[in-house]
Amino acid sequence: MRIGILFLLLLALSPAAILAESAAGVKWTAPAGWKSESPRPMRAATYTIAAASGDSMDAECGVYFFGAGQGGSVDANLDRWAGQFTAPGGAPAKPQIAKRQVHGLTLTTIDVSGAYSGLGGPMASASHAVAGYRLLGAIVQAPGGNIFVKFTGPARTIGANQQKFEQLLASFQPA
Repeated sequence: MRIGILFLLLLALSPAAILAESAAGVKWTAPAGWKSESPRPMRAATYTIAAASGDSMDAECGVYFFGAGQGGSVDANLDRWAGQFTAPGGAPAKPQIAKRQVHGLTLTTIDVSGAYSGLGGPMASASHAVAGYRLLGAIVQAPGGNIFVKFTGPARTIGANQQKFEQLLASFQPA
């Protein structure tokens, strides 16, 4: 009996249980090695991802929840995120967008790269764009409202962590 209780306690204290986050009626687990940051306004979670070899800047993954019915539509956010990138020569970047189901939740994903003008927030201009950036994003249609996941940083660092981003998305499930 005591061994069973000890096993359950150890299971409850596993890294996955400790790192689980939640908002809008869903929960998720941050990938191993992603550093959880202090709370920030409008964010359910923020993770810092160490720069890959050859990159000088870390990447960041923000998980945003603005409230039920808030934050704009899926398409409006995808358009805004893609609009923060330009291809060489200043042409609009061409995002890859897909939709899938994870644990009964609809996720719409985006992958776009180029010169990134979103570092300064919503009021940043394209003239202050940083070349060689990439965004992997997802909008999770949760029971309590949309959750917006935005993973941005130097393209090499994002590529090196793409599998961990997929792990994060695969961990989303109803709470």
